[in-house]
Amino acid sequence: MRLGIWTPLPHTVRVEPEMAIAIEELSNQGKGGTTDRSLALALAVVKRAEALGFATTLIAERHIGPDLEAWIMAAAMIAETTSIELMVAAHPGIIHPQLAAKMGASLDRISGGRFSINVVNGWYQKEFDVFGNGTWLDRTEERYCRMGEFMQVLRGLWCEERFDFDGDYFQLEDAVLPIKTLQTPNPPIYAASSAKQGMEQVARYADVWFVGYEPGLDNAPENIERISHDVANMRALSATLDRKLRFGISAHVICTETRKEAIELARSLEAYGKRDRISLVAAKALGAGLVGTADDIVERLSELHRIGVDTPMLHFYPMLDGLEIFATEVMPRLPT
Repeated sequence: MRLGIWTPLPHTVRVEPEMAIAIEELSNQGKGGTTDRSLALALAVVKRAEALGFATTLIAERHIGPDLEAWIMAAAMIAETTSIELMVAAHPGIIHPQLAAKMGASLDRISGGRFSINVVNGWYQKEFDVFGNGTWLDRTEERYCRMGEFMQVLRGLWCEERFDFDGDYFQLEDAVLPIKTLQTPNPPIYAASSAKQGMEQVARYADVWFVGYEPGLDNAPENIERISHDVANMRALSATLDRKLRFGISAHVICTETRKEAIELARSLEAYGKRDRISLVAAKALGAGLVGTADDIVERLSELHRIGVDTPMLHFYPMLDGLEIFATEVMPRLPT
């Protein structure tokens, strides 16, 4: 099993006291010190995860919010880490694939081959209106088509000496990427979609698919059947395309001595998630079912591993405390 952890950022995890101070500083001009608190917290968590053997970390992107920019975060984190993969999120329509390919190749080189990219369609229209200069697409199928073209261009620039592309959203003629990636044939491309059109694009052009599930703790028992079904279908679809996908899952972990205590904490997180859509990001990950005793979580992760999900991307509350409990109580018992 290849463990991953979310880099803690204001919009990706439940806000804990140190993060609340960081948000206050980031949101007010002139506040803060010589070390940014949000970066310091992110590094503390990611470096500890790296020391524990975690393989990858997701640096998510929120353009409208008190978050440091993901690509710049990744560059800063490279100097502080040695082995963990740095997965940077990118939104087609806000960033061009040509630029993502150049920046990705640069990060891949200076990290010693530890860069990967998470291609995210996005749901926040105002981000596309402001940071994409009005590039929001109302129709879901159009957004998935653009996502597919984005991944095609990444692959073309990373893997071919010269590349031509005539798509609906991106056009390149005799394009060249002067620097080549250290990883071959390309840095891993991660993507998520639970819609048919998006899943087809992922099967064709991505390397790792983040499985979908119904959010919420109450849906966790049934979600394993859905995940098993979808993994089997995506594995078969990628095989028809002469490709082989890997599978990940985003999950919030609550590990306690009793199941009752874990469920109470999960209900508290669900209440937190009702505040707004940003808060819901952490709460909806309870649907992965990693809530309960250490035995419960080992059993659930082992079941996910059996059906093909090899990269759980985890977050906790508080992040460092939850990570230490997971490392002590769960990690020694996980399948390899």
